[in-house]
Amino acid sequence: MAAISGIAAIFARAYKPTKNSRGSCARRPVLDLFLNAIVAGILLGGFYAAVTVGVTVTFGMLDIVNIAHPAFIMLGSFIAYYVNQNYGVDPVVIGVVAAPLFFVLGMAMYRIYYTAFERRGQEAIRGLAFFFGVLFIAEVSLILVFGVDYRSVEAGYIGANIYVGLVGLPMRLCIPFVVAMAMLGLLELFLSRTFYGRAIKAVSQDRLALQLMAANPARIKEIAFGLSIATASVAGALLIIIGPVEPSIGRDYIGRVFAICVLGGMSSVPGTIIAAFIIGVAESFTATFYGPSWSPAIAFGLLLLVLAVRPAGLLGR
Repeated sequence: MAAISGIAAIFARAYKPTKNSRGSCARRPVLDLFLNAIVAGILLGGFYAAVTVGVTVTFGMLDIVNIAHPAFIMLGSFIAYYVNQNYGVDPVVIGVVAAPLFFVLGMAMYRIYYTAFERRGQEAIRGLAFFFGVLFIAEVSLILVFGVDYRSVEAGYIGANIYVGLVGLPMRLCIPFVVAMAMLGLLELFLSRTFYGRAIKAVSQDRLALQLMAANPARIKEIAFGLSIATASVAGALLIIIGPVEPSIGRDYIGRVFAICVLGGMSSVPGTIIAAFIIGVAESFTATFYGPSWSPAIAFGLLLLVLAVRPAGLLGR
C-alpha cells in the first residue's frame, strides 16, 4: 500500500491541469484519470516484476521459500543511499555494481541453508524459520545503522517529468521501469539460452536427470540463489529512486511478491512480468477511484479469481 500511495502522489505532482477560458483549473476529466491510472499501473507493474523475479527463481524454480528476499531489497536500497549521499554516484549504477557482491552473499547464504537444513531434509519448517530470522536480523541491523527515519537519494532525473498529452510521466518512475525490463530480459535470456540457466529451471523438476547431465544440483541451486539475491540489489536501488525508504518497508512486499509469483505461474519470468502488470494496473485503478487502502484486497482478490480458473497460474505448466 505504501508503494501505491507513493506513486499516486508522484503522479499527482506530475499532472499538468488543463485550464478553462477564464484561466482557472478545470476539473480533471474521467479520461484523464483513466489514462494516468493505466500508465501508473504499468510503471508500478514493472517495478513489482523487478522485486518479484528473485522470488520467482527461489520459490518457483528451487522450491525454497525465501521470505527474507525483501530484506535484501532494503539492503540494496540503503547501500544505494549511502554511496549516493557520500560519493554522488547514480543509484542505478550502484545497484548494478553491487549486484556481484549480492550474488556472492546469496551463494554463501544458500550454502548455510543447504548444510544446516536441506541436506538433512529439514528445509520445510526449520528452513522457513531460518529465513524469518534472516529477515528480522537484517531489518534490525539496518535500523541500528541508519535509524528509523526515511532516506532518499539524489539524481538529475528525480523530480523531472515528461508530458505526453494528458499524461505526465515522472522520470523517477520511468527510469526504474526501463532498468527493470532490461534486467528481466537479460535474466530470461540467461535462463533460456545457457546451460546453467536451463539447469536452474530443471533442478526442482528432475534432480536425477540433472545429475545424469553431470551437473551438481546443490551447485546449481547455489548459483540460482545467488542470482536471485543479485536481482535484489538492483530492485533496492529502484525502490529508493521511486521514493524514500525506511528499514521496515520491506515487510510490506512479502505477501505481494509471493502473490505475483504464484499468479504468474511460479517459475515463469514472462508470467511474473504479466502478473506484475495485472496487479499494478488493478492496484492503480483501485487507488485512483476508491483509495489506496483497498488496493491489497483487490490484488489478492484477483489472485484468488485467476487461481480458481487456472490453478497453475497464468503461464504455469
